[in-house]
Amino acid sequence: MSESRDLRYDVVDVFTDRPYAGNPLAVVHGAEALSTARMQAIAAEFNLSETTFPLSPTGGGEQSADYRVRIFTPRAELPFAGHPSVGTAWVLARDGAIGYGDRVQECGAGLLPIRVDATGARVEGGTPFLGEELNAVRLAAAVGLGPDDVDGAAVPGVAGAGVEYAILLVAPGAVARSRPDPAALAAVTGGATGLLVASVDGTAERVHARMFGNGIGVTEDPATGSAAVALGVFLADRGLVGDDGEHPFVVTQGVEMGRPSTLHAGVRTAGGRAAGTWVGGSVVPVAAGTLTRPPGDR
Repeated sequence: MSESRDLRYDVVDVFTDRPYAGNPLAVVHGAEALSTARMQAIAAEFNLSETTFPLSPTGGGEQSADYRVRIFTPRAELPFAGHPSVGTAWVLARDGAIGYGDRVQECGAGLLPIRVDATGARVEGGTPFLGEELNAVRLAAAVGLGPDDVDGAAVPGVAGAGVEYAILLVAPGAVARSRPDPAALAAVTGGATGLLVASVDGTAERVHARMFGNGIGVTEDPATGSAAVALGVFLADRGLVGDDGEHPFVVTQGVEMGRPSTLHAGVRTAGGRAAGTWVGGSVVPVAAGTLTRPPGDR
């Protein structure tokens, strides 16, 4: 039997309560027979920050997943990303493919708990990771900022919870003035997915951030859940959150792009280090339709 030529898709806006804000996501259904090359071609066609392909879970192990998802930028596959996880779970629950409540998502970062309701979802980050410290002056210069713009409260460096980011804390006002130089950015962030430039208030409860991608086909992202959980790991390691326990914070992102986004994130600490992270927010539908299946493998 020949495979159907058309695939159903949804486009939703994530980390917002209204259309045409937040971070848009394409969710492509019925992709079980698609090769990686075909998925990448579809992601390039949508040309959004990410496109996802929900699939049947692989099964096995002590814990089973409710579904599996593969996540692609226009140029590369990611093991984990926040707004694709939140948006995909919401679409699947809305359509009855999974139930509302506590579910388990399988992705490249492993089996991740996710809680979904009628308005959105909240996903746990992957295993907390801390990488090398980075030079503050060089990072700042890569986004058009000077030494006086750097927030000396924390030495910049690499952190992650599923995906690794370089993180630079800056003074209020400097986030909006950031202008990335792609070549300089690649030179100073190494293998990190991108650079998160963030201003954090004194209680580490409110954050203004921008995320500049490093060779992933996304120059700037309007809302980056994987960077928000990475920031939680970073804040815990730098001693910028309180005693052991739950430390929620709210990230405002995408304002400079005309796509204001609100991410509700947090970090759980134990022994002064990150033991877990989460990120969540609202989802709104924007479009639905069908697309032609890419011909052959590439």
